[in-house]
This record gives sequence, structure tokens and C-alpha cells, in this order.
Amino acid sequence: MVKGIIGKKIGMTQLFDENGKVIPVTVIEAGPCTIVQKKTVESDGYEAVQMGFGEVSAKKVNKAAAGHFKKADVAPKATLREFRFDDISGMNVGDVLKADVFAAGDKVDVVGVSKGKGYQGVIKRFNAHRLRESHGTGPVARHAGSNGSTSSPSRVYPGKGLPGHMGFERVTVQNLTVVKVDTENNLIAVKGAIPGSKGTVVTISNSVKA
Repeated sequence: MVKGIIGKKIGMTQLFDENGKVIPVTVIEAGPCTIVQKKTVESDGYEAVQMGFGEVSAKKVNKAAAGHFKKADVAPKATLREFRFDDISGMNVGDVLKADVFAAGDKVDVVGVSKGKGYQGVIKRFNAHRLRESHGTGPVARHAGSNGSTSSPSRVYPGKGLPGHMGFERVTVQNLTVVKVDTENNLIAVKGAIPGSKGTVVTISNSVKA
């Protein structure tokens, strides 16, 4: 069964297994998430549910979003995400999903937005080599170097590593193991690191490659 939920990264800590081995884990506040919309093949061409996570003041929601929440009879939510499940017949608008949708031992994929690093050069951004700093190279030791040929092809190929904005992009970490689920506090501890800084909104779903 395909499962998913929206959460917030709390931070990293460590747990111990039954053999006393240290397990580095990331703690995620998973839910509660309210189903705001249910999409069906008849109305939308595919089956999915839209979940909302995090409370937000009604004054901070625009008219379109306010009407969307009012139609679902759900309090305004800060974050909306859509999930495609195998079977949504048992789900209805207004239902609340909590951290107990997952259990210890489950394999999950976590999607988040990585930390922003600002504008960076090719050495930091793409691990490029430095030029020689002697024999007339000049003050360009950390520059990108040649962008390609001249008359042929007379252009720069797409994907060329150049300076630019680094980080702050959608990142998926696959095949993480759920180590512990705290149903009382809606917390999920997954082994390893996940994208983003503390407080980042992430989505957790079944691993597609497990």
C-alpha cells in the first residue's frame, strides 16, 4: 500500500538499537495532515488526494485559497501537497492522517528543499580544477576556463558548469529506514540525513525502489 504524509524537519539526533549500536537519525514532525481535496478519474482524470499541513491565519490566505478551504470545510493550511495512492476509496475530505501511517522498519523517500548556498563559482559548485597560479596565468585561477569550441559549434552546450545560484533546489533522498515512530507526538525518526535546514517542510512516502 502506498503511503505518504507531509512533515517538518526538527533536527538530527542519535538512537541506540538493541545491540547498543548508535544510529544517526533525523526527527520529522509528521502531521497531523488533513485531506483538503480528493481527485478522481471521473473529475480529474486520475486518483489523488491533496493534504494540508500546518496552521495559518485566515487573514494570510488569498481569496482563491480561502474558497478552496471553505469548500472542503477545513481550516486554512500553510502547506498543500498532492499524493497519488493505489486506492483512495477509503479516504474522504476532512480525514486526518498522523505519523502512525508509517511503522518502524518501513523504507521511505523524503523530498525537501536543500539549503541555499548563494552565488558560487565553478570550483565550489561543480568541483572544477584551479588554473596554474604562475607563468602568466593572471588573476583568473578560479575562473571557469574555456566554454567550448569557437566556430564549431559556435555555442555553449546546455548543462555546461558555470557560476550561479547553488543549492535551494528540490532534492529527494531515497531508501531511508524508519527507525522509530512516536505516535503521541507525531514524530518519525528516519536513519540518516534529509535535505534542508531545521523547520523545512518535507514529504515522506513509500520508497519507489525498495
